[in-house]
Amino acid sequence: MRPELDTGPMEIIGRVNRCAALLQQAEDAPLRRAGLSRAEFDLLGALRRTGHELTPGELARETFSSGAAVTKRVKQLTERGLVERRGDARDRRVAHLRLSEAGRALVDGIMPEQLAYESAVLAALDADRQDELAGLLGELLSRLEGHMQALRS
Repeated sequence: MRPELDTGPMEIIGRVNRCAALLQQAEDAPLRRAGLSRAEFDLLGALRRTGHELTPGELARETFSSGAAVTKRVKQLTERGLVERRGDARDRRVAHLRLSEAGRALVDGIMPEQLAYESAVLAALDADRQDELAGLLGELLSRLEGHMQALRS
């Protein structure tokens, strides 16, 4: 390579990407057993966490997903009876989404096992280091999201 170049940023981005790839490869065992992808679980989790109906656009923002991805996932989850959609009385183009009883039961049933799985994945770091990592990643994510929004404007 070129010794005059600082490769520190490449090391960080490379490690973040490698961690993401390994985590994706592991496929979240509890979710896999329930027949859900991480993206589907994130969508269901967002509906559960907010506790009220969301539009697809709100759900996209809540899950950091594209509108097209949310539309595809909502369609699949609706077909499986996990999400219900209600049309807007004033604007037929708007849909309101909520968990069905089956969706709520699935999320509530998976959550303890999923949290235990994620804790095991992070067990190599003590609680203080996990907090530090979460803070640093949150700060990076916030700056990246702001930067990406500025680029789109």
